[in-house]
Amino acid sequence: MSWLRDSLRDFWRRGDKLLLALCLAASAYGLILIYSATRYLTVDRNRSVLIQTIGILLGVVVYILLSSVDVELFVERSWKLLLLFDIGFNLLVRTPLGVSAGGNLSWIRFPGLPMNIQPAEVTKLTFILLFAWQCTRLQKKGISKISSVFQLVAHTLMTAGVIAVASGDYGMTLVYLFLFVVMCWCAGVQLRWFALAAAVIVVGVVVVWPHISDQYFAKRITVVIDHITGNQATLDSQTQGVGWQQTRSILAIGSGGLFGRGYLQGIQTQSPYETSLNARSTDEIFAVCGEELGLVGCTVIILLLGAIIARCVWVARQAPSSMTALTAMGYAGMLLFQSVLNIGMCLYVLPIVGLTLPFFSYGGSSIITMFAAMGVVSSVKTRSLPSWLRDRSSFS
Repeated sequence: MSWLRDSLRDFWRRGDKLLLALCLAASAYGLILIYSATRYLTVDRNRSVLIQTIGILLGVVVYILLSSVDVELFVERSWKLLLLFDIGFNLLVRTPLGVSAGGNLSWIRFPGLPMNIQPAEVTKLTFILLFAWQCTRLQKKGISKISSVFQLVAHTLMTAGVIAVASGDYGMTLVYLFLFVVMCWCAGVQLRWFALAAAVIVVGVVVVWPHISDQYFAKRITVVIDHITGNQATLDSQTQGVGWQQTRSILAIGSGGLFGRGYLQGIQTQSPYETSLNARSTDEIFAVCGEELGLVGCTVIILLLGAIIARCVWVARQAPSSMTALTAMGYAGMLLFQSVLNIGMCLYVLPIVGLTLPFFSYGGSSIITMFAAMGVVSSVKTRSLPSWLRDRSSFS
């Protein structure tokens, strides 16, 4: 156990304790909301709270251990294994271990484990590490060259494509594509490539949309547009069809007002019927907070997530190398994208994509992954250069 004592001693001296405190505050707040969101259950009422608590405790251990790992050296020595892991782990959903939930084959279940594992959630960690390492190598050759951009696109499409084809989880696929954009921008890819990509996407949507507009995932987009524009012709689909889940969510948030109906007093949150808030402990945990704790409670969620993201950006600015800076920015981008999409979904301004709210939504693999990601950021912080050395290094 000496390695554990050494890790604890090293973390206490140099680890990012502020970031850990913010993560614990957010996850504790989430645990309180999960307890309220699962009280309506008649069977295994406390199971979600127990699993989430175990996930948080394991997450803290992982955070401390990863704080002492030199991630740059690790990726340099293990990048081939990381690439194989990203592909192979996501393909496990197509084996007998695969479990379907929420319409997607996104989970795997190992015998003996009390929780399912979402491979695409876990491989976000390794994808960001591997992509940051790849960007750093390509920066030396010219990251805006055609060959460099092609390699970055190929890496991303290969990973995101495996997730989309194997699990059908297009919401998680969007996260990987957003990470690609954020990290390429931070790595210095020239603006013309983003303009070209935007043009290709617009043309592609115009050409393909007439052929897919009647499919369910496309209707998730159109129902949001109809809701925002006030299209009365599609009112039934907004309130009873594909927009039903978001209609319940925004009604719950609106009914909470400034201070909410009171903890454990939400009408939809405490309703025993699934026809109320649907995924109230996962996708719609923000709506639970809005109904019971009101605008004040929701603001606390946003402030906590904003503080964690800001801390990641601060660590990136102090990072000793391009690779570690891109890694921290990648994790900040991951948190930002998932938070905006989840909250926007609950507010009925963005389509449902099945993404949970980081640190707040129920999910054992999700909470452990989030703590692991922040542990890597803490590792970057422990190796940050002092300001006087950082200033001199720019002239070397």
